[in-house]
Parts: sequence; C-alpha cells; structure tokens
Amino acid sequence: MTADRIEREIVIDAAPEKVWPLVAEPGFWATDDEGVRGTRAVEGQSLVAHHSTHGDFPVRVEKADPPRYLAYRWVSAFPGEELREGNSTLVEFTLTPEGAGTRLRVVESGFAALPTSEDNRDNVIKDHTVGWEQCLTALAARAA
Repeated sequence: MTADRIEREIVIDAAPEKVWPLVAEPGFWATDDEGVRGTRAVEGQSLVAHHSTHGDFPVRVEKADPPRYLAYRWVSAFPGEELREGNSTLVEFTLTPEGAGTRLRVVESGFAALPTSEDNRDNVIKDHTVGWEQCLTALAARAA
C-alpha cells in the first residue's frame, strides 16, 4: 500500500525571520527559475513554478501565517495539468525557533488520492523524498 505523506525536518542556523522569506517564495522547491527569488506568498495566490527539465507545476498558496506556517497545494505528479484538489498534494512548512536557529518541518501529503497507478504513486513518493532532502539542504545553505 502506498504511503500518503512525506515528513522531513532540518535545523537551520538562522532565525525564523531569515528563513521565512525563503520558504515564502512560492514554488521554490519545484523551480530552477531564479525569478521566484524575493517573491512572497500571498494566501489564495496561484502561479506556475517552471523547471527547465521537469516542466511546469501549478502552485496555490493555501494558508500563510508568517513567520510560522505556510501551506501550498501543487500539481506534483502531473506537470502542466490545471491544479485541482484531486490531482495535487499539500505541502506544509512549519518554522519553530530553536536556540538561535529554526527547526523547519515540511510535510507533503495527499499521495494516496492521486489518480494514477500505485507504481507511479510509489515513484512520485520516492522522487519527492529525495527531493525534499536536497531542497532542505539547499534552503539551509541559502539561509546561512
């Protein structure tokens, strides 16, 4: 049976106020377009995160509670498709002060409901698990 969620955490050597602007760049995890740098998530905002190799990923900001919580919905398994609840996953970022740094937790959920084969779901989860590790490491380096 396919898992429904990925959960990852990292402690970043920077205050939440420094990490928040990086997490609030809509679609930062799915794009190689430097154009998202410096943009800020606005609740209800929709956009397309473009990746030169993997395609276009529609993203919507579901909830923003600066500098503690941010939730996005994105079309993770079906690049280029219009975003709807049935073809997307929910990505939640929670920032918690920890000493002089920030514990950043990401949870991506909703894989089990994706309208695709179990093999494809498993591949998407495997790819995203590796992707979140890389993304959080890169985010920590940017914040330092």
